[in-house]
Amino acid sequence: METTLDLPVVKNQHAFNLERWEEVCADPVLASYEFRVETDRYGHAIMMPPPGFDHGDHQSAISFHLRRLMKRGKVVTECPVSTTDGIKGVDVVWISSRRITKARRKNVLVLAPEVCVEVLSPSNTRGEIEDKKRLYFEAGADEVWLCGLDGRMVFFTKAAPNEARERSALCPEFPAVLAE
Repeated sequence: METTLDLPVVKNQHAFNLERWEEVCADPVLASYEFRVETDRYGHAIMMPPPGFDHGDHQSAISFHLRRLMKRGKVVTECPVSTTDGIKGVDVVWISSRRITKARRKNVLVLAPEVCVEVLSPSNTRGEIEDKKRLYFEAGADEVWLCGLDGRMVFFTKAAPNEARERSALCPEFPAVLAE
């Protein structure tokens, strides 16, 4: 005997992510917490404690340099990007003005910005960061940058996503180490 369940099928992950994200953002209970929220591919809310001082300091420094060096676009922190694994809050992004028009749906990007930056926290695991890097490239990022706990930057390109580079191809003047 065959048993079937009448479960909905997600045909469009972006549409599902956007609908679920709207619900998550409108939830008064979730809004009352001082946590960062992302979702997974099933729409489950994932809550994380807010980042520490050093994390925020690195985000600020990265934003400053990107604004100074990359003029034809926007720099956004905690940017929600729809991926095949739900909505992820990218620590810092740079997105060209041209891409914003194609990518923005309400308050979420369905196409990753050209540059996605993850600032590492002491609790991050290698697997978690590798997954995020893969998700951002799958979503359309041209480069993914990682900022270490010590402010050292590592750059990856879509063409060679597993090859760490000392410089960004899109922004070669970006410092390899953030100043303290």
